[in-house]
Amino acid sequence: MSRSLRVAVQMDPLESVNIDGDSTFAMMLEAQTRGYELWVYPVTTLSLVEGQGRGGRVQARARRVEVRRERGNHATFGEEQVLDLGQTDVILMRQDPPFDMGYITATHMLEHVHGVGEGRSLVVNDPVAVRNAPEKLLVTHFPHLMPPTLVTWDTREILAFREKYHDLIVKPLFGNGGAGIFRIKPDDENLGALLEMHFARSREPLMIQRYEPAVRQGDKRIILVDGEPIGAINRVPATGEARSNMHVGGRAMSVELTARDREICESIGPYLREHGLIFTGIDVIGNWLTEINVTSPTGLQELDRFDGINSAGLIWDAIEGRVLASE
Repeated sequence: MSRSLRVAVQMDPLESVNIDGDSTFAMMLEAQTRGYELWVYPVTTLSLVEGQGRGGRVQARARRVEVRRERGNHATFGEEQVLDLGQTDVILMRQDPPFDMGYITATHMLEHVHGVGEGRSLVVNDPVAVRNAPEKLLVTHFPHLMPPTLVTWDTREILAFREKYHDLIVKPLFGNGGAGIFRIKPDDENLGALLEMHFARSREPLMIQRYEPAVRQGDKRIILVDGEPIGAINRVPATGEARSNMHVGGRAMSVELTARDREICESIGPYLREHGLIFTGIDVIGNWLTEINVTSPTGLQELDRFDGINSAGLIWDAIEGRVLASE
C-alpha cells in the first residue's frame, strides 16, 4: 500500500462489542496494524447536507479511535467532530440489521459519496448493492442452489406449501441473528396463530422454507472476500433448538469446504464481485444455500481461530486493491 487509508466505521456502539467474537472489531484491529487512521460513528449521526453551492455532502459526528485486544479497555476515543465522509478513503457500513427503512435510508445517503477519488469514499459493502440485496431475497436469484422456498403475504399459499413439504421453517424477511425464526413440524397446530400474529404486526411478507434435517449437523457459514471463499465455520444448534445462530446458542466448530460448497461459491462469486460486495457470508445447510449475508456478516474471529488465518487482512487486501486500482 502506497499510503495510509483514512477509514470511517459506521457501527453500533463500539463500547459494547464482544472483542473476542466481533468481526468489525477484528477489521479495526487489522486496519490499525496497517497504520490506517480510524474513525467511528453511529448511523444516527449521519447527515446529508444540500443546497450550499456544492454537491451533496455526507457527514457524521465521529470520533478518532484506537483499539486494543484488552477486555474492559478495548477502545480509546478522541473528541467528537463533524467528519466529512467524502474526505475519507473507506467507509465500513457495519451496523447490524434489521434491514428497515432506516437502514435503507443510510444506503441512499452513503451513495452520494461512494466511489474512489476526490470527495468520494469506497463504501464496503457498496450501498447500492446492499440496498438491492436484502440477504433473504438475494439468494432467490440463484434458485438452483436453494431448498424449496416461498416468499409471500398469502396465507393460502403458505398452507399449500405446508401441505406439500410438511416440515417448515418460517422466517421474518428482514430480521437477523435468528430472531423470529420458527420451525413448524407436521403436527404443530400453531401455524395459523403465528401467521395471524405476524400479519397483525407487520406489513412485510414471510419467507417459508422446507426444513432441512441436515441442520442438526450444522449450518455452515462460508466467508467470501471479493467473491472468493476463504474458509468456513460450522454452527451447530443447541439441543432442543432449531436455530444455529451463535446469538441463540449455536456452537461454532471447524469445518472443511465440500465440492458442493465450492460449486455454490463459484455460482454466486461473479455477482458479488461485480456488485462491490467485498465481504459476504453465506449460509449453507447440507447441499443448499439458504442466505447471502451482505449487511454486517460475522464469523471472522471464529474462522481465524480454527484455520489460523488472518481473515480481516484478506478483506483489507481486497479493499486496498480496489482503492489503488482506481487512483
